[in-house]
Parts: sequence; C-alpha cells; structure tokens
Amino acid sequence: MRKAINYDVGVRTTPDRPSRPRFDPGQVREEMRVIRRDLGCAAVRIFGEDLDRLTVAAEHALAEGLEVWFSPDPHNSRPGEWLPYLSECAKTAERLRAGSDRVVFVAGRELTFFMRGLVLGRDAFARMRTFTSVPRLVANLALKGSFNRRLNGFLARAAPVVRAEFGGRVTYAAGPWEEVDWSPFDVVAVDHYRDARNAAVYRERIRAYRAHGKPFAVTEFGCCAYRGAAARGAMAWNVVDRAAEPARLREPLVRDEHEQAAEITGLLDVFAEEEVDTAFLFTYASYSYPHRSDPVHDLDLAAYGVVRCLPDGSQEPKEAFHAYAAWPGPRGGALSR
Repeated sequence: MRKAINYDVGVRTTPDRPSRPRFDPGQVREEMRVIRRDLGCAAVRIFGEDLDRLTVAAEHALAEGLEVWFSPDPHNSRPGEWLPYLSECAKTAERLRAGSDRVVFVAGRELTFFMRGLVLGRDAFARMRTFTSVPRLVANLALKGSFNRRLNGFLARAAPVVRAEFGGRVTYAAGPWEEVDWSPFDVVAVDHYRDARNAAVYRERIRAYRAHGKPFAVTEFGCCAYRGAAARGAMAWNVVDRAAEPARLREPLVRDEHEQAAEITGLLDVFAEEEVDTAFLFTYASYSYPHRSDPVHDLDLAAYGVVRCLPDGSQEPKEAFHAYAAWPGPRGGALSR
C-alpha cells in the first residue's frame, strides 16, 4: 500500500473564511519536499479552488517525484458552474501530465455536501445538518428525489467533460453515504473516517469497495489531536465556534497527540491488510486552525494536520507526523475510546 497525504491550497467555506489565508510558493515547495522526503509519501492529493494555486502546488509536487491527484473544488458552486470549471482544470492537468502517468484527476469530493443542488441546504454546513436530521433528510428525498440518483447523473456528465481534455486516470472522492456508479471512473475512491458508530463494521465497509474490481484509494482518513477525537472521526473538527472573535473552542479539550498518532497508524494497518492501493491522510496542515498557548483559542486541537501551524506562519511536527513517517507496514492499532 502506498502512503499519501492531502494538501490544501485554499477553499472558502464562507466568503470571509478561507481555509488557507496565505499562499507562498516558496513554502509550498518546501512542504512538498517534506511530504516526499520526510513523510515518505508516494502521492499527494492537492485540493482547492484557485487554478493557479493548484498548478503551482502540482508543479512542485511533480518536481519532488510525487504522484499528483489534482482535485479542484469550487466550493458550494452549482452543477452548471462545475462543468466548465472542470473542463479548464482538466486542460491544466493534462499539461502537467505531459504524457506521464503521474497525474490523476479527481472530479469532485463529497458533492452531496460541497456542491449546491443535490441535497437541501444553502451551504455545506446546512447540507450536513440535512444528513443528521431524519425529518430534513426525508424532506430532501421527497422534494428533490434521490440524492444518489442526482449525484450519479451529474458524475455521468462530468466524467466525459474531464476526459475530453485529460488523458490520464479519472476518479471521484465519494463520501461513504454516497452510492456511486463507478463505471465512468478508473479508480474507486472514498473519504472514509472511523468513529465510534462505525468502528465495529469499518473493516468490512472498506473491504466492500474492492468488489468493484478497480484500483481502490481511501482519499481521506485521519484524526484530530484531542482526547476523544478518534471516536468523533470525520466530525471531530466541529468543536470550533467561528462566530466568536477570535474563534474559540466550544468545549474544554485535552491535547492528546498520542491518540491522533495511534488512530492514524491503526487505520494504516487496516488499509494495508485490506489491500487498499493508496491511502491519503487528511491532512498535511490545517492552516486556518492555528496553535495558541491559550487552550480556549488553541484551534490546533481541532485540526487534522500532522503539523502545528503557529500564528507567525511557521510549523512544528506533531507526534502524528513522526508516527506516519515511521509507519512501515501492518501492526497493531485500535480506535481510541
């Protein structure tokens, strides 16, 4: 199994809330060096909205010998806006590919959350609430029809748009709640975190994706760095009050970098044993979750990054960074309780 990692070049979850406030090409070059040489990754999934940023990061990654999973993300756009955007991004990805096989195009991620029109809700947070509220989900199905049917209808249009400009492998980063028709794609890919609710069946769910008979990648997995974060899985970030100024944690948290490291290496063991081809840790750095000495404002506790982002722009490796770099293959590991 190949180790890989996610890399954020910037997404705006709201107009005034960029996930990466500053973008320095020199910093990007150094981070790609670290990802390849220090973490030992074979591939990097580069996601974000701005095509220039995506291109800069991809060029530095390719120069380091990394395989690039080019993952454009026009956050909260409508289907009609996605398709021309994907076409332009596919042209750029093809130039980057330059006849090699080291660029994979990711035609969206968890679009039931991150694209408008498939599920009720004006933004991703509202659509997530739809999935956690049974009455809202029932209303969505009644008013909009099956979100899986609508999703697959969009993907059936998107894949040919990408392939018209891009000659390499194409995939889609699904959420585990999405029932994707994988026939238009070369690689089956899913963002799949473990948590207290799915821990008992997590291995079986990962194994089931191999039944499609195509290469299989886990495009997101990971854990935050506080006690109890592993049990919350993909929702462990949801403890930050962004309405406060400055942003603060909604509840008292205890830093536990060992839990983050243990969950990550335990999941790597599962993926290797279940013959996952490539596993992308989420994420290298959570740039908008800075570490601060005041525990109430230490957003790094709710960050999935394996480096701490300090207010001055510098970084420090966490315990998970070293554990991920050192992981050699299957060994013990379990969900932290």
